[in-house]
Amino acid sequence: MKKKIKAAILGPGNIGTDLMFKIVNRARSIELEMVSGIYGDSEGLKLAAQLGLKTSTGGIEPILRDEEIKIVFDCTSAKAHLKHAPLLMQHGKTAVDLTPAAVGPYLVPAVNMQDNIESVNVNLVTCGGQATVPIVAAVNAACGVEYAEIVATISSRSAGPGTRQNIDEFTQTTADSLVKVGGARRAKAIIILNPAEPPIMMRNTIYCRVTSPDEKAVARSVAQMVEKVKEYVPGYTMKLPPLLDGDKVTVMIEVEGEGLYLPRYAGNLDIITAAALGVGERIAASLLAKETGGSGERRVVQ
Repeated sequence: MKKKIKAAILGPGNIGTDLMFKIVNRARSIELEMVSGIYGDSEGLKLAAQLGLKTSTGGIEPILRDEEIKIVFDCTSAKAHLKHAPLLMQHGKTAVDLTPAAVGPYLVPAVNMQDNIESVNVNLVTCGGQATVPIVAAVNAACGVEYAEIVATISSRSAGPGTRQNIDEFTQTTADSLVKVGGARRAKAIIILNPAEPPIMMRNTIYCRVTSPDEKAVARSVAQMVEKVKEYVPGYTMKLPPLLDGDKVTVMIEVEGEGLYLPRYAGNLDIITAAALGVGERIAASLLAKETGGSGERRVVQ
């Protein structure tokens, strides 16, 4: 049997549970050793136990005590991760942060995975950032983005307690990532929780004010970027190709979830757990390579 790197999920909410099913069903280099939370009646912990996984209500402590766990997916909250991050580092564990805490470098796999994959703490920005930063980066590569503004609309039913508690962090972190990763000079992010029934798919509208309008270059760059994201998020679809009006570019993206655990309309959760699995797999492959005397270089598979 192929050796795998042991990992843990901290926080068995909607995101943590969705990620758990992805790892159990699709991971090649990761063995999920433990799922830990703080509430005994957590549905995620019950499902983990049904899958035969080790569970705990001790929060981060049992994960820190297990020396075999090398990778920890933190699916708690921004405030909690600020406490978790230094503890994980002290115990030699690599943190894949799915909260908007922004402790480590922002990571959007299709844009800057190779630049940051060696970090011991990587931050997967936000679901809105994962969906929109690649488009801003693609437009910026074609003609320079002076200002970017995104509106992420998600179904209210897909917004769990963690999402609702982190709305302020979501908007600030997403806007920061549009600048630091997407390359815009200035940016703003807006999130809308839509209560419509039946639930809507995640929709993202991206507006960019560009410095050197070039319609063909923008269309080509955005199309290439959409294909890169679809390699790890199959439900990532361009609903409106780049529309150039003077110096303004508008693009619309829809994200449909995989439907492995959560409903397909929860694309906002699916895109960040899909990114987390991809990053975790590369970290695990690097650790395995080091154990066998390889270079350990964390190369990108997209």
